[in-house]
Amino acid sequence: MTARIYTDQSLAPGISISLPPVAARHVQVLRLQPGMAVTLFNGLSVEEGHYTATIQSMSRSDVQVIVGEFAVTQLEAPQQVHLAVGMPANDRMDWLVEKATELGVASIQPLMTERSVLRLSGERADKKRLHWQGIAVAACEQCGRNRVPAIHEAASLGHWLKARTPARGDQ
Repeated sequence: MTARIYTDQSLAPGISISLPPVAARHVQVLRLQPGMAVTLFNGLSVEEGHYTATIQSMSRSDVQVIVGEFAVTQLEAPQQVHLAVGMPANDRMDWLVEKATELGVASIQPLMTERSVLRLSGERADKKRLHWQGIAVAACEQCGRNRVPAIHEAASLGHWLKARTPARGDQ
């Protein structure tokens, strides 16, 4: 089985791309070598699937690959599930993002409820969201999904509910 690598770049057969730093490090940790195959996915393909790729060259901080053929693989659920969840304390949210991704959710909305221990705002909220997005990417690489769920900015439960409730004149 080849290593699955996520990249947010556009992919097409025959092009040569440089893997993002995190993906390049992953390839190096796996001790892959030039000429070896990897599987690339970006969640941007019109059709659901992934690309084969061959490692072209490697340096200390860069991995170049040549993108191969596209393979159609429909792995997503026919109905999209969007998870809105009160944020648990400690690293339980990390676990929740990983498992929800593996189960196939399309997006995750972290909510700060009245009794939530974790309160996020500003730069700290942005860092947490990017951290959780990275966990979702890693879960997709591991479980075989081709689409990475969106992790939305943390919101208060009241604000989130108000944004989804139609105005009285709209009913």
